[in-house]
Amino acid sequence: MSDKEKYVPRLKTDYHSRILPALVKQFGYKNVMMAPKLEKIVINVGVGEASQNSKLLEGVAQEIGAITGQKTVITKAAKSISNFKLRAGMSIGCKVTLRRERMYEFLDRLINISIPRIRDFKGVSDRAFDGRGNYTLGVKEQIIFPEIDYDKVDKIRGMDITIVTTARTDEEARALFREFGMPFRKK
Repeated sequence: MSDKEKYVPRLKTDYHSRILPALVKQFGYKNVMMAPKLEKIVINVGVGEASQNSKLLEGVAQEIGAITGQKTVITKAAKSISNFKLRAGMSIGCKVTLRRERMYEFLDRLINISIPRIRDFKGVSDRAFDGRGNYTLGVKEQIIFPEIDYDKVDKIRGMDITIVTTARTDEEARALFREFGMPFRKK
């Protein structure tokens, strides 16, 4: 593939052609660069049992790698907590930071394929914004992603998905996610 035929994710094309002009019109920006856009997506999985069995972390890292298509980073404990039998420097989870094309691809699969597969789904909360335009979504089971083979899963684990935007307010970020098609809960 040459540089001119470079692959562009569907959601990124949709952002530039449809969503960006809609946001500029809705909020009355003087410049398109003022409109909010996606910056990165961070997927984090905490594995508390990894302090006793470090092999669990390898399986979780492989699953997150399959979901995101990117190598995971092992996170370590910052300080010791004796009640949890945890020492500083011990591996306790893994995370992945997605940017550019992979970020748009992941968000597209999350909104259109994975979230609708959640049992008894009534919509995601529209109150999970942090006040600066970032959105955090907690997923209870990793098996909602089609990349995960249900028969090879040793234990159902949850994950935190944080979507970081350049929006200055939650209202701007909410409008951005609505345009992307995020299925917010009806009030």
